[in-house]
Amino acid sequence: MSGRARLTLASWGATLMAAGALLPLVKPATWIFTAAFVLGLVSGAGTLARRAPLARPLTLLAQIAVALLALTVIFAREQAILWFLPGPQVLAHAADLFAAGADDVSRYRVPAPDTEGIRLMLVGGVVAIGLLVDTLAVTFRKAAPAGLPLLALYSVAAGLSGGGAGWLWFLLAASGYLLLLLAEGRDRLSAWGRVFGGAQRTGRPGSSVAAGGGTAFAPARTGRRIGAVAMGVAMVVPLALPGFSGGLIGNGAGEETGGTGKGGTISAVNPLVSLQDNLRQPEDREVLRYRTNARDTSGMYLRLVALDQFDGTSWKSSVRPIEDVPDQLPWPDGLSQNVRITEVTSNIVASENYEQKWLPMPFPAGRVDIDGRWRYEPAGRMLVGDGKQTTRGVRYQVSSLDVQPTADQLAVAGPAPEKLRQEYTKVPASLPADVKATALDVTKGARSDYEQAVKLQDWFARDGGFRYDIDVESGTGVQAISRFLKDKRGFCVHYSFSMAAMARSLGIPARVAVGFMPGTTQTDGSVSVGIRDAHAWPELYFEGAGWTRFEPTPSRGSTPAYTRSDTPSDAATGPATPTPSASAQPSVAPSASASCTPQERRLGDCGREEAAAGADSSGGGPNLLLVLLVVVGALVVLALPLLPLLWRRRVRARRLGSTLGVWQEINDTAWDYGIEPDESRTPRRTAARIVRVGELSGEAADAVHRVARAVEEALYAPNPRPGVGLARDAELIRSGFHAGADRLGRLRATLAPRSAARLRWKAAARWSETTTRWSLQRHALGARFRRTPTESV
Repeated sequence: MSGRARLTLASWGATLMAAGALLPLVKPATWIFTAAFVLGLVSGAGTLARRAPLARPLTLLAQIAVALLALTVIFAREQAILWFLPGPQVLAHAADLFAAGADDVSRYRVPAPDTEGIRLMLVGGVVAIGLLVDTLAVTFRKAAPAGLPLLALYSVAAGLSGGGAGWLWFLLAASGYLLLLLAEGRDRLSAWGRVFGGAQRTGRPGSSVAAGGGTAFAPARTGRRIGAVAMGVAMVVPLALPGFSGGLIGNGAGEETGGTGKGGTISAVNPLVSLQDNLRQPEDREVLRYRTNARDTSGMYLRLVALDQFDGTSWKSSVRPIEDVPDQLPWPDGLSQNVRITEVTSNIVASENYEQKWLPMPFPAGRVDIDGRWRYEPAGRMLVGDGKQTTRGVRYQVSSLDVQPTADQLAVAGPAPEKLRQEYTKVPASLPADVKATALDVTKGARSDYEQAVKLQDWFARDGGFRYDIDVESGTGVQAISRFLKDKRGFCVHYSFSMAAMARSLGIPARVAVGFMPGTTQTDGSVSVGIRDAHAWPELYFEGAGWTRFEPTPSRGSTPAYTRSDTPSDAATGPATPTPSASAQPSVAPSASASCTPQERRLGDCGREEAAAGADSSGGGPNLLLVLLVVVGALVVLALPLLPLLWRRRVRARRLGSTLGVWQEINDTAWDYGIEPDESRTPRRTAARIVRVGELSGEAADAVHRVARAVEEALYAPNPRPGVGLARDAELIRSGFHAGADRLGRLRATLAPRSAARLRWKAAARWSETTTRWSLQRHALGARFRRTPTESV
């Protein structure tokens, strides 16, 4: 194996060994095989281009082209031209996949499922790093700088895994880099001729002067020792430095894994990242509209997700197993049949400009009828879109329970199950002492968890002097909570997170829900939910009532009836019963009216005729540029099979003006009908062969012999006469072949002529000529720079 081939293989292996740090991030990790295959094609293309040889920039361009073609075939075959050529649709599809992958990265926690978007990001990223490593180490012969992209690849993996990619992955990545350096060193040493080494004592095993099979040469041994020492220092020294516990390899303590439910695990990052921006929108655009048979919509909070993990930095959703959406959702945890319950049915329509992975639903939902790819997370009773599925324009029906516990029922609630209590009362060790001290002071005199919860809610919403302010920085860590309790200014994020943290410090299971407030009732009976209705609120667990909503944010939302002093104490018994009001049943198609607005038409709330009229008057039209590109692309695709036919027609018209051109056209016509040319024969023998093999007779055979005699005269006569009627003879010969061929042979000779191979030969000859010229120029330029001053004189 040559030194450059060895270096190419080492670059390929080093990239894959560094990419191993990404394997724990996605399950299953089969994407690594795709990346290895594509990277192998790129490395092979580089090897061929360097052997040609091509200039270095052209080598890089050839590798990029191979990478793009391979990625197109793997990820966008259906959108490509002829299933492998990238076009506008491929670029659009790739952009969609990258956007979906970025969304999946922000939505899933390690290990994330192997979605198509994430796979494209991983494979594309590894191939890009591998291409850079190959260019530096092999094309430019600079293996040392190639460690930078390898380090970047490992650093990304370490960062995504929380800083602890594992010592094994660091060891693997470092070994790959050392192998790359050793391959380059060996290649450089081989360029010196005989490798030098110190003479050893006679008879000592492994002497450098002995025949092959001895130990490594001195430079190689020294390089390996240096590499081993450097690797050990990189792993051990950071462990001894303050502030670098775990160093580059980490200990993996911060890693979390999900359950084993069907479809993997899922966990959203904090969905309140943009909540403050939503509340600051200058225009309260509609995101949802619904109809419901609930008598009172003030408690119809539409819940997206529950944040149940507080690590001291932020509240977030835990890694949970997900499953297919069941026909009937399980009965809510902790909810007793003795609590008053009313079934509520709601028909919801999401706006076309509202795109969210989590499905807004009243809590707790009992049944969800929705089309599309949705998955169910049982612990939080949440639905999340699978793949590219979002809420954009979806219509769905939710049957939910309006849980109406009384103050007495909550006051006498028994203790929560031990497992649930341990999980939902965790607070970080970094929680400031003043948070719990304030909670104890506010709830002084309370005789139950319920009374403590009500005191906390009233202190935030009414008695504590807090002021609602969306301009406050939206921190969610322990220091932000402490600062909020001191400044007493903030918005729903601060109130909900602070109350949940204080409730946990008192031993009350708590979490934070994110979603929308009930919205505004319209004149037609529907309820409109705007972007400014985005909200967060705490949910506290009480045995018998389950997860219960509280509202600590002043001037926002509605205070639950069970937290007010005038709550009735009578409790209904028996299972849930639906409200028997037929007129309250929801409908997404109310009676049409002349005052139907465009927004209502788009949402389908104007009846069939009005909705259709709204659709017709939307004013949208086809994208002219897109139509033009599609038409041009279709014409190109249709023209590709006709290229050989068009080339033959053009060549035939050009040849018929000379004797030798007519003779070449006759030979190519015979080739098109299956008689391969034999340029070793004389024109007379060639004519006899064409007549015999082509089974020509009559005028066609006579025409072949006439043209052959004209060719001999043009080649050998001192004063050749110009040929007369040769174009007509060529047409007679072509008609003779056509008459003697079957239907398939005629079609083949017309649409896919065999003589079109000359076009390929001509292109290959030009390419060979160009590469030879480039090679000579490159060697001449190199020789000019290598000239010594004496030679220059």
